[in-house]
Amino acid sequence: MATPSNLSGKRVAILATDGVEEVELTEPRQALEDAGANPIVVSPKSGSIKAWQHDHWGDEIKVDVPLEQARQDDFDALMLPGGVMNPDHLRQNKQAVQFVRHFFDAGKPIAAICHGPWMLVEADAVRGRMLTSWPSLQTDIRNAGGDWVDREVVTDMGIVTSRKPDDIPAFNRKMIEEFGEGIHAGDRTRARYSDKKTERDLRG
Repeated sequence: MATPSNLSGKRVAILATDGVEEVELTEPRQALEDAGANPIVVSPKSGSIKAWQHDHWGDEIKVDVPLEQARQDDFDALMLPGGVMNPDHLRQNKQAVQFVRHFFDAGKPIAAICHGPWMLVEADAVRGRMLTSWPSLQTDIRNAGGDWVDREVVTDMGIVTSRKPDDIPAFNRKMIEEFGEGIHAGDRTRARYSDKKTERDLRG
């Protein structure tokens, strides 16, 4: 079957705040635009957020929709860029965590890079799933029930993850493919059932 690549009409939320790694937001956003999608920066802040560029502050990035006004049902997919400060702030924001959890529960595709998977951990969206991230997150992911691997890109039930900026080309390709495929609700429902069955088996 041909891989879907035209994302025309699809609205993609990019959840970020101050300290987001600039290239991990701007390059995937451009790739989404080139594929016909409408990427929308969502943030707990309004106006703009300040990006981080390797080891110093980078550019200001315009916030398209404040998180408090964002309706999850208005989006088809979610992208979570990294940067240490960005997800560390977001995972302390209950509304941001619930926003991520909504996409997971709805079976909508999610792409997260570098430190971005921290938000998946906080939203309890890694249990029983294989993913990658910046190496320092591997213990958090394993403790949350995930299977961490060291690969440039990993896809499991519509969740795409990568490790670092060098992985962006592979990340973008797989993100566009998964976003084109759309809802993965059935896969995730079966996975949740399997997780519960395993827990029952372990309890005897």
